[in-house]
Amino acid sequence: EVQLVESGGGLVQPGGSLRLSCAASGFNVSSASMNWHRQVPGKGLEWVSTIGSGGKMYYADAVKGRFTISRDNAKNTVYLQLDSLKTEDTAMYYCLKDASRGQGTQVTVSS
Repeated sequence: EVQLVESGGGLVQPGGSLRLSCAASGFNVSSASMNWHRQVPGKGLEWVSTIGSGGKMYYADAVKGRFTISRDNAKNTVYLQLDSLKTEDTAMYYCLKDASRGQGTQVTVSS
């Protein structure tokens, strides 16, 4: 059974940083394409970033140059480093593998 547990969200000032974690079980992240999406109330899921099974990384234009996706195969965990945060990055962030996703972790950027 695929399980994904996100953590690391919080309240941060504009310009600040956070590192989100997605602990996976039931499969190996090293052989999976893993995705981060985000959602604000009243809107659909917005794709943020993907790390492919071969390690290639992709980013939405809105976060390119500020966010970094990575994975630790030994810990079976995927990370999303959020730097230079903006108020418009405020959202619930979800880790996804195919149609499976975790419960999310809230990121709030506010002064």
